[in-house]
Amino acid sequence: MGSDTETEKKASVALMSIAKPLAGKKLCKRTLKLVRRASEAKCLKRGVKEVVKSIRRGNKGLCVIAGNISPIDVITHVPILCEEANVPYVYVPSKEDLATAGTTKRPTCCVLVLTKPNKGELSGEVKDKLKSDYDQVVTEVAEATSAMF
Repeated sequence: MGSDTETEKKASVALMSIAKPLAGKKLCKRTLKLVRRASEAKCLKRGVKEVVKSIRRGNKGLCVIAGNISPIDVITHVPILCEEANVPYVYVPSKEDLATAGTTKRPTCCVLVLTKPNKGELSGEVKDKLKSDYDQVVTEVAEATSAMF
């Protein structure tokens, strides 16, 4: 039997029916780049438990949710929680890509990109890059959300 190529694996991704707003190709790339930068700057919460805890504590940021989670019940409460706390959220197609961007080996269903780290401060250059990427992605997510309704 032949081995699957990377494009065949990505084509076989089954998305959830509630995965809206789903990031397009360009927005997905920018979002994963933001997640990577946030991970390097220690401004990232990984996993449902950490994300929910951070949102309930009042931390602000961007919630990125994977669109191929099974079972779906694991994350159905996260978008509702985000809407109540006025935290923007977006779905990306693959949990594996999200984990890679978040620098973990284990597939991750959701991450929260924080606007500032919990401990310490960032250098000026890193802070500016993270802030500009964050603002760009959040405005695109807002546009995608408004186009959806």
